[in-house]
Amino acid sequence: MSRPTTAPNRAREYETIYILRPDIDADSADKIGSRVADVVSREQGRLTKVESWGRRRLSYNIAKQRRGVYMYLRFLGSGRVVSEIERNLRLSDGVIKYQTVLLRNNVEIAGLDVADEDIKFERLELPPAEEDRDDSRERQLGLIEPERRVDRTMDMSISPDMDDRDLETDSDVRNKEEEG
Repeated sequence: MSRPTTAPNRAREYETIYILRPDIDADSADKIGSRVADVVSREQGRLTKVESWGRRRLSYNIAKQRRGVYMYLRFLGSGRVVSEIERNLRLSDGVIKYQTVLLRNNVEIAGLDVADEDIKFERLELPPAEEDRDDSRERQLGLIEPERRVDRTMDMSISPDMDDRDLETDSDVRNKEEEG
């Protein structure tokens, strides 16, 4: 079985999402972005879209981080471009996670129009990271009890022939549990 190859003037379209540390400064983020853009151009690839999704909560902790700054790239190129981008992201201290996905095979390069503002890495201006309520050291160590919501709704339907004596209150139920 042979590997699929792309024809001349055609390339594969990939997207890469990488997550930066939440406390990264704008200069470091710019340095990583310019390094990625240089890699794509050096390996005869072509950027088609760059977006900053901002600071978001991670679905699980990565390298002891609960939040991260998400960056999105879409580009045309070969497998060499992907391996070189991932190698550079792996070596960068500011990147905590990345993933590249193949979107389409055999995309015509000449017919693709890309606006300059779509491929420009914007300067990352993030507000200072706010602390989560749950992130306090005392709460992590279990020294503070987590707040519990008291939600006691009655699911009992009251029929018209029932009177107040038929309804038990919470205190009546607790008293019966203590006795029995």
